[in-house]
Amino acid sequence: MTQELIDLRTSILEGRYSDALAIVDELEGMSKQAILRTIQSHLVILLIHLIKNQIEQRLTGSWANSIRNSIREIKKLNIKDNKTSYYINEDEWENLIEEEVLENAIADASEEVMNGQFTRSQLSEMLDKPQLLERAIELITLTYTHSAKELPALIEEILVDLPGGEDWINRRN
Repeated sequence: MTQELIDLRTSILEGRYSDALAIVDELEGMSKQAILRTIQSHLVILLIHLIKNQIEQRLTGSWANSIRNSIREIKKLNIKDNKTSYYINEDEWENLIEEEVLENAIADASEEVMNGQFTRSQLSEMLDKPQLLERAIELITLTYTHSAKELPALIEEILVDLPGGEDWINRRN
């Protein structure tokens, strides 16, 4: 990006405004791609913990924290600077998860679920993927309709309904 900024400055100083605008467009594209990659990273973390919950039928405090943090970060990153539009629209998550993120999350989760007891393919076969997708989208959808201040309580309501959620909220093992 440093070279692009140098080129932008040079183009402006030399009065080559069409070149400068092309560089601005390139920088905008780079910025959007970086934001989308970061959103996907948080989405993978969210899915890993939902996978662990689904397979192990329990919920730990650290998993709940990771889920909450992932949702908070997705909310922050997904809204554009104009505060009225999003990088990923509400109806695009299912496709993004199924086509770009889910298999990576399963591969990563296979190292953690039941202390790495299952291979990626075994874990993939065990999962109820439609339920996993539904739960992830339910959590993400909150980011479109609720403030950051409201999110923790709403996420907690969903987490309580997960396997082991009652034990987690009541701090039982």
